[in-house]
Amino acid sequence: MSSFKSPISLATSGDGGGDRVGLSHRASGEVHVIVGPMFAGKTTALLRRVKAESNSGRSVAMIKSSKDTRYAINSVVTHDGTKFPCWALPNLMSFRQKFGADAYDKLDVIGIDEAQFFDDLYDFCCKAADLDGKTIVIAGLDGDYLRRSFGSVLDIIPIADSITKLTARCELCGKRAFFTLRKTGETKTELIGGSDVYMPVCRQHYVNGQVVVVAVQNVLKPCSKIQSDSHMEEVAVV
Repeated sequence: MSSFKSPISLATSGDGGGDRVGLSHRASGEVHVIVGPMFAGKTTALLRRVKAESNSGRSVAMIKSSKDTRYAINSVVTHDGTKFPCWALPNLMSFRQKFGADAYDKLDVIGIDEAQFFDDLYDFCCKAADLDGKTIVIAGLDGDYLRRSFGSVLDIIPIADSITKLTARCELCGKRAFFTLRKTGETKTELIGGSDVYMPVCRQHYVNGQVVVVAVQNVLKPCSKIQSDSHMEEVAVV
Protein backbone atom coordinates (compact mmCIF):
# COMPACT_ATOMS: atom_id res chain seq x y z
CA MET A 1 0.00 0.00 0.00
CA SER A 2 1.52 3.32 -1.04
CA SER A 3 2.05 5.92 1.65
CA PHE A 4 0.33 9.32 1.47
CA LYS A 5 2.61 12.32 1.25
CA SER A 6 1.18 15.57 2.59
CA PRO A 7 1.46 18.54 0.23
CA ILE A 8 2.25 20.71 3.24
CA SER A 9 5.94 21.10 3.85
CA LEU A 10 6.87 20.39 7.45
CA ALA A 11 9.66 22.67 8.59
CA THR A 12 12.13 21.59 11.25
CA SER A 13 14.11 23.67 13.66
CA GLY A 14 17.75 24.33 12.92
CA ASP A 15 19.12 22.18 15.75
CA GLY A 16 16.74 19.31 15.10
CA GLY A 17 14.94 19.76 18.40
CA GLY A 18 11.79 21.47 19.55
CA ASP A 19 8.69 21.75 17.42
CA ARG A 20 9.20 19.86 14.14
CA VAL A 21 6.11 21.31 12.53
CA GLY A 22 6.44 24.84 11.18
CA LEU A 23 2.93 25.71 12.31
CA SER A 24 2.77 26.75 15.95
CA HIS A 25 0.51 25.21 18.60
CA ARG A 26 -1.49 28.42 19.03
CA ALA A 27 -5.27 28.06 18.81
CA SER A 28 -6.88 28.53 15.41
CA GLY A 29 -8.34 31.93 14.68
CA GLU A 30 -11.81 32.87 13.49
CA VAL A 31 -13.34 35.31 11.01
CA HIS A 32 -16.81 36.74 11.62
CA VAL A 33 -18.47 39.08 9.11
CA ILE A 34 -21.26 41.58 9.72
CA VAL A 35 -22.74 43.16 6.57
CA GLY A 36 -25.79 45.16 5.55
CA PRO A 37 -26.84 48.57 4.22
CA MET A 38 -26.08 51.84 5.93
CA PHE A 39 -27.92 52.51 9.21
CA ALA A 40 -28.43 48.78 9.83
CA GLY A 41 -26.48 48.78 13.11
CA LYS A 42 -23.33 47.08 11.81
CA THR A 43 -20.96 49.14 13.95
CA THR A 44 -23.21 48.68 16.99
CA ALA A 45 -23.14 44.89 16.51
CA LEU A 46 -19.35 45.00 16.04
CA LEU A 47 -18.81 46.99 19.24
CA ARG A 48 -21.16 44.71 21.17
CA ARG A 49 -19.14 41.66 20.11
CA VAL A 50 -15.76 43.26 20.82
CA LYS A 51 -16.87 44.55 24.22
CA ALA A 52 -18.19 41.11 25.13
CA GLU A 53 -14.84 39.59 24.22
CA SER A 54 -13.07 42.20 26.34
CA ASN A 55 -15.38 41.60 29.31
CA SER A 56 -14.55 37.89 29.12
CA GLY A 57 -10.87 38.70 29.65
CA ARG A 58 -9.61 38.63 26.07
CA SER A 59 -7.29 41.29 24.70
CA VAL A 60 -8.99 43.36 21.97
CA ALA A 61 -8.14 46.09 19.49
CA MET A 62 -10.26 48.01 17.01
CA ILE A 63 -9.28 49.26 13.55
CA LYS A 64 -11.07 51.55 11.12
CA SER A 65 -10.14 53.18 7.84
CA SER A 66 -8.37 56.52 8.12
CA LYS A 67 -10.70 57.67 5.33
CA ASP A 68 -13.61 57.76 7.77
CA THR A 69 -13.39 61.02 9.73
CA ARG A 70 -17.13 61.70 10.02
CA TYR A 71 -17.51 61.59 13.81
CA ALA A 72 -13.98 61.14 15.24
CA ILE A 73 -10.45 60.40 14.06
CA ASN A 74 -9.26 57.82 16.58
CA SER A 75 -12.58 56.29 17.60
CA VAL A 76 -15.17 54.02 16.07
CA VAL A 77 -18.49 55.83 16.49
CA THR A 78 -22.00 54.53 15.89
CA HIS A 79 -24.69 56.74 14.37
CA ASP A 80 -26.20 57.21 17.84
CA GLY A 81 -22.89 58.42 19.30
CA THR A 82 -21.42 55.34 21.05
CA LYS A 83 -17.61 55.48 20.89
CA PHE A 84 -14.75 52.99 21.14
CA PRO A 85 -11.03 53.87 20.74
CA CYS A 86 -9.42 52.54 17.59
CA TRP A 87 -6.46 52.61 15.24
CA ALA A 88 -7.25 54.65 12.12
CA LEU A 89 -5.13 53.15 9.34
CA PRO A 90 -4.82 53.44 5.55
CA ASN A 91 -4.25 49.67 5.30
CA LEU A 92 -4.44 46.62 7.56
CA MET A 93 -1.05 45.02 6.96
CA SER A 94 0.63 47.94 8.76
CA PHE A 95 -1.30 47.23 11.96
CA ARG A 96 1.16 44.76 13.51
CA GLN A 97 4.07 47.16 13.17
CA LYS A 98 2.15 50.17 14.48
CA PHE A 99 0.57 48.21 17.34
CA GLY A 100 3.90 46.62 18.28
CA ALA A 101 4.99 43.05 17.59
CA ASP A 102 4.93 41.94 21.26
CA ALA A 103 1.53 43.55 21.89
CA TYR A 104 0.17 42.03 18.69
CA ASP A 105 1.29 38.54 19.70
CA LYS A 106 -0.72 38.88 22.93
CA LEU A 107 -3.80 40.19 21.13
CA ASP A 108 -6.84 37.89 20.95
CA VAL A 109 -9.51 39.80 19.05
CA ILE A 110 -9.34 42.41 16.28
CA GLY A 111 -12.41 44.39 15.24
CA ILE A 112 -12.48 46.07 11.83
CA ASP A 113 -15.07 48.74 11.03
CA GLU A 114 -15.89 50.10 7.55
CA ALA A 115 -14.04 47.08 6.15
CA GLN A 116 -14.99 47.90 2.55
CA PHE A 117 -12.29 50.58 2.48
CA PHE A 118 -9.39 48.15 3.02
CA ASP A 119 -7.95 46.70 -0.19
CA ASP A 120 -5.79 44.23 1.78
CA LEU A 121 -8.70 42.87 3.84
CA TYR A 122 -8.48 39.32 2.46
CA ASP A 123 -4.71 38.99 2.92
CA PHE A 124 -4.87 40.42 6.43
CA CYS A 125 -7.66 38.10 7.54
CA CYS A 126 -5.90 35.05 6.14
CA LYS A 127 -2.70 35.87 7.99
CA ALA A 128 -4.27 37.02 11.25
CA ALA A 129 -6.75 34.15 11.56
CA ASP A 130 -4.94 31.26 9.83
CA LEU A 131 -1.37 31.90 10.99
CA ASP A 132 -1.62 34.20 14.02
CA GLY A 133 -4.67 32.65 15.70
CA LYS A 134 -6.62 35.90 16.01
CA THR A 135 -10.39 36.25 16.11
CA ILE A 136 -11.37 38.85 13.50
CA VAL A 137 -14.76 40.55 13.63
CA ILE A 138 -15.54 42.62 10.55
CA ALA A 139 -18.30 45.14 9.85
CA GLY A 140 -18.83 46.67 6.44
CA LEU A 141 -21.03 47.33 3.46
CA ASP A 142 -21.47 44.33 1.17
CA GLY A 143 -22.78 46.52 -1.67
CA ASP A 144 -22.43 50.09 -2.89
CA TYR A 145 -25.24 52.50 -3.77
CA LEU A 146 -25.66 50.69 -7.12
CA ARG A 147 -25.96 47.31 -5.31
CA ARG A 148 -22.62 46.14 -6.67
CA SER A 149 -19.88 44.46 -4.65
CA PHE A 150 -18.09 47.07 -2.54
CA GLY A 151 -14.38 46.69 -1.85
CA SER A 152 -13.08 43.33 -0.59
CA VAL A 153 -15.83 42.48 1.90
CA LEU A 154 -17.41 39.75 -0.23
CA ASP A 155 -13.97 38.29 -0.93
CA ILE A 156 -13.68 37.11 2.68
CA ILE A 157 -17.00 35.25 2.74
CA PRO A 158 -15.28 31.96 1.71
CA ILE A 159 -12.92 32.17 4.70
CA ALA A 160 -15.52 33.32 7.25
CA ASP A 161 -16.74 31.25 10.21
CA SER A 162 -19.99 33.20 10.33
CA ILE A 163 -21.82 35.81 8.27
CA THR A 164 -24.50 38.09 9.70
CA LYS A 165 -26.66 40.10 7.30
CA LEU A 166 -28.37 42.99 9.08
CA THR A 167 -31.22 45.10 7.76
CA ALA A 168 -32.29 48.66 8.46
CA ARG A 169 -35.75 50.24 8.36
CA CYS A 170 -36.84 51.76 5.06
CA GLU A 171 -36.90 55.50 5.55
CA LEU A 172 -39.89 55.84 3.20
CA CYS A 173 -42.26 53.06 4.22
CA GLY A 174 -40.87 51.42 7.36
CA LYS A 175 -40.37 47.98 5.84
CA ARG A 176 -37.09 46.08 6.14
CA ALA A 177 -34.37 47.88 4.20
CA PHE A 178 -31.70 45.83 2.45
CA PHE A 179 -30.23 48.57 0.26
CA THR A 180 -28.60 52.00 0.49
CA LEU A 181 -29.96 54.80 -1.71
CA ARG A 182 -27.71 57.74 -2.49
CA LYS A 183 -29.62 61.01 -2.48
CA THR A 184 -27.13 63.00 -4.51
CA GLY A 185 -26.07 62.82 -8.14
CA GLU A 186 -22.45 62.01 -7.27
CA THR A 187 -21.34 58.87 -9.12
CA LYS A 188 -18.00 57.93 -7.52
CA THR A 189 -18.15 54.72 -5.50
CA GLU A 190 -16.41 56.00 -2.38
CA LEU A 191 -18.43 58.91 -1.04
CA ILE A 192 -18.32 58.99 2.75
CA GLY A 193 -21.37 60.57 4.32
CA GLY A 194 -24.30 60.14 6.65
CA SER A 195 -28.03 60.71 6.47
CA ASP A 196 -27.42 63.85 4.43
CA VAL A 197 -26.18 61.67 1.55
CA TYR A 198 -27.71 58.21 2.07
CA MET A 199 -30.89 56.53 3.24
CA PRO A 200 -31.79 52.88 3.84
CA VAL A 201 -34.61 51.64 1.62
CA CYS A 202 -36.57 48.51 0.73
CA ARG A 203 -36.40 47.00 -2.75
CA GLN A 204 -39.43 48.87 -4.06
CA HIS A 205 -38.22 52.27 -2.92
CA TYR A 206 -34.69 51.55 -4.06
CA VAL A 207 -35.93 50.99 -7.61
CA ASN A 208 -38.30 53.96 -7.45
CA GLY A 209 -35.65 56.10 -5.83
CA GLN A 210 -33.10 55.32 -8.51
CA VAL A 211 -35.62 56.38 -11.15
CA VAL A 212 -36.18 59.66 -9.30
CA VAL A 213 -32.46 60.31 -8.87
CA VAL A 214 -31.81 59.73 -12.58
CA ALA A 215 -34.73 61.97 -13.52
CA VAL A 216 -33.45 64.74 -11.26
CA GLN A 217 -29.99 64.41 -12.78
CA ASN A 218 -31.43 64.71 -16.28
CA VAL A 219 -33.28 67.87 -15.24
CA LEU A 220 -30.30 69.42 -13.49
CA LYS A 221 -27.77 68.79 -16.26
CA PRO A 222 -29.38 71.16 -18.81
CA CYS A 223 -29.85 73.79 -16.07
CA SER A 224 -26.22 73.45 -15.09
CA LYS A 225 -25.16 73.81 -18.74
CA ILE A 226 -27.34 76.92 -19.19
CA GLN A 227 -25.85 78.50 -16.06
CA SER A 228 -22.35 77.67 -17.28
CA ASP A 229 -23.03 79.10 -20.75
CA SER A 230 -24.57 82.19 -19.22
CA HIS A 231 -21.51 82.68 -17.02
CA MET A 232 -19.23 82.35 -20.05
CA GLU A 233 -21.28 84.96 -21.92
CA GLU A 234 -20.99 87.36 -18.98
CA VAL A 235 -17.25 86.85 -18.88
CA ALA A 236 -17.02 87.46 -22.64
CA VAL A 237 -19.04 90.68 -22.32
CA VAL A 238 -16.85 91.95 -19.48
